[in-house]
Amino acid sequence: MQEQITRALAALEPVLLEVENESHMHSRGENSHFKAVIVSDAFAGLRKVQRHQRVYGVLENIMPQIHALALHLYTEEEWQQVGQAPDSPACRGGSLHDL
Repeated sequence: MQEQITRALAALEPVLLEVENESHMHSRGENSHFKAVIVSDAFAGLRKVQRHQRVYGVLENIMPQIHALALHLYTEEEWQQVGQAPDSPACRGGSLHDL
C-alpha cells in the first residue's frame, strides 16, 4: 500500500515526497494508517483544503483502502521556512477492532 501511495503521489511532481506507514502506531492493523509529506509547486496559490482535495483526487482509486492519511503539504518556499513536518500523535484507540 505504501508503494501504491508513493507512485500515485508522484503525479504531483514533488521535490520532496515521504510516505510513512504508521500502522504500527495504531490498533487497526497493517497498511491502514499513513503519513505523507509532500513538497510541490502544485500547491502554490492553493488553500489548505484545496491542497488536500488535489491529493485526494490523485489517490481516488486507493483511498477506500486507507483508514487514515495524515497530510503535510507545502510549497518549496514554505518547506524552506518550516524544514520538517510535525510528528504524528500517539494513537488514542477508538477502533471498532478494539471492541
